[in-house]
Amino acid sequence: MELLPRSPGEFGSARYWDRFFRQRGQRPFEWYGTFPELCPVLHKYVRPRDKVLVVGCGNSELSEQMYDMGVCEDIVNIDLSDAVIRQMQERSGSKRPKMSYLVMDMLQMDFPDAHFQVVLDKGTLDAILTDEEDATLAKVDKMFAEISRVLQVGGRYLCVSLAQAHVLKKAVEYFSKEGWVVRVHQVAGSRDKQQFVLPVFVYVMTKFRKIPGSAPQILEICPEEQDKPMRVESAERLVAAVKDRQHYALLCSQLSKTLCGEQVSLDLCDKESGRPRYTLHVVDSPSVKPSRDNRFAIFIIPQGRETEWLFGTEEGRRQLATSAGFGRLVTVALHREQHYEGMAGIQAELSGKVMELAPPGLPARQQVPFLSVGGDIGERTVQHCDTSPLSGEYVVEDVKGDGSCYFRRLIFLRNRNVVQSEARLLASVPLPGQKKRRKDKKKPSPAEPPTAIDKSYLCCEHHKAMVAGLCLLGGPNPLPGDKAVLVVGLGGGSLPLFIHDYFSRAHVAVVEIDPSMLEVATCWFGFSQGDRMQVHVSDGLDYVAKLAAEGTVSQNIPAQYDAIMFDVDSKDLTVGMSCPPPAFVEKPFLQKVKTILKPEGVFVLNLVCRDIQLKDSVLATLREVFPLLYTRHIEGEVNEILFCQPSSEGQRDPAELGARAQALEQDLRQPGLPWDSSYTLADMLQAVKIL
Repeated sequence: MELLPRSPGEFGSARYWDRFFRQRGQRPFEWYGTFPELCPVLHKYVRPRDKVLVVGCGNSELSEQMYDMGVCEDIVNIDLSDAVIRQMQERSGSKRPKMSYLVMDMLQMDFPDAHFQVVLDKGTLDAILTDEEDATLAKVDKMFAEISRVLQVGGRYLCVSLAQAHVLKKAVEYFSKEGWVVRVHQVAGSRDKQQFVLPVFVYVMTKFRKIPGSAPQILEICPEEQDKPMRVESAERLVAAVKDRQHYALLCSQLSKTLCGEQVSLDLCDKESGRPRYTLHVVDSPSVKPSRDNRFAIFIIPQGRETEWLFGTEEGRRQLATSAGFGRLVTVALHREQHYEGMAGIQAELSGKVMELAPPGLPARQQVPFLSVGGDIGERTVQHCDTSPLSGEYVVEDVKGDGSCYFRRLIFLRNRNVVQSEARLLASVPLPGQKKRRKDKKKPSPAEPPTAIDKSYLCCEHHKAMVAGLCLLGGPNPLPGDKAVLVVGLGGGSLPLFIHDYFSRAHVAVVEIDPSMLEVATCWFGFSQGDRMQVHVSDGLDYVAKLAAEGTVSQNIPAQYDAIMFDVDSKDLTVGMSCPPPAFVEKPFLQKVKTILKPEGVFVLNLVCRDIQLKDSVLATLREVFPLLYTRHIEGEVNEILFCQPSSEGQRDPAELGARAQALEQDLRQPGLPWDSSYTLADMLQAVKIL
């Protein structure tokens, strides 16, 4: 049976609707939104004594259910179709004496002005506004004008809609310009029985007297999970907010029907501030054989550990899902700007929402486990936050790692999943003669997190490799003596600080473009300057170019360096290379680097490049300038450490490099200086390749 119109324009034709309802018979036709789903919104905006007009009523049961359930009784229903009005009069005439059905065109109604407190429209606007042709828009303007005419001041126009962008925008712009308050409710639908994939919305337009001049628009959205509306500043933002919810509904529909080949990510935002509160990744593992108990689980990533490889990369999350043994695993990252009430609080907050992401075939009322590392949500304390003109917003935070270890991290919020600098923290030791705090046996308190910086620990794997590369310096003895080292890029200062402390005769110059980073390193990461450590606040490009041009600037700046290290990030996130900025690996600049590097010296570059073609181009340029080039890929990361030397005469095979690194480490283990035994310098050079 053909019930659909030949063209969208027929939706406004009385002949089409007469034919439609004659063919359909007595069976009610609900466009979308059943009474139980709409009831919360109707009860909120329709009072029992209100006089209600339903435009384009069709043979929907909505008016009958409102009458029978006591929402209100004084209801007038109008429709173009004589056939459907006769049906509804026969169906309700004797049962509902206070409700009436009239054949009437809503574009030209016979009612007097200000006759109703509520006008209810369920799908009628959607049926008329099928396109944005001038004739269609003119018809809609006439519809809105008639609704406005018959509504009292303070009355509400309730429009049930699928909220297509052009429909919502038209309604919002028209009524907000008239000075009405516009609020959009998302209707809570049944996950199993919802007829439409897209969610249903109710526009609530409240009539106010139009104030001469430019009165401020009042536009609000009220998501299904909350009653408190959120104010938005423009019609465009309101349309965008609705579109976000529609995309989420489509995503949930897709996830409920099939497993995903690619990982899906989404943010769940705080109701009050609108800022992200949780970041979710949906990871499917087709290799896991499904059973009743392993279809679906939620994994809460402890605070501060979202940047680790296992949690912060697609490959890591895939490995996590497989090892956990679940067909679908949703990982949940917690945001630093938010407060959380422990694992139980997070579970209560997320349990309803994550079920919308459940895989196909999940039994009803299935208990879904919440997993984590160690059963808790970790610890994160923001110590400092600020904004730099060069680096943007940044935070310094302390986080708890595995076991009892704590770490201090510098994070640039423009790239919040990347740890810019990191240092391990040590428990503070009482000064000589200082008494320890007496413990209260009755009220044990948790141990205070440590605050002292462990300068022996290099948290970053690429820093360990860069230090190990110093064994390439010439001479039979791998320990550099009175050596001059230039480090471009300060960050938290852990790399130059390690070189300063463990290479006791080395003179270290650091170039940092951002003065804010020098302040951060000094205040929060234990960095300090002295006779053998100086920081120059300058652009690294200018600093190197000046040295290359002048040979020497002052007594404290050598003409040539034994080692030059580049560990500088790019502020331009649009380039496929995040470290270093492209200008640092252009041939003319690399030639200047070679000019200030001693013939037996080593240039160490931290390269982070996801663009394969760009990376190949960088390596080709480096080979043109430096005859001898070694590379060390950092496992599990994009970083690749390049060791470049001006002469190929000192080429060494990987076995010799390992031996020299081992000897260098023995020399660095000085009495009175702690040494982190979790790695060796020789390990850092085992996978070195000669390009």
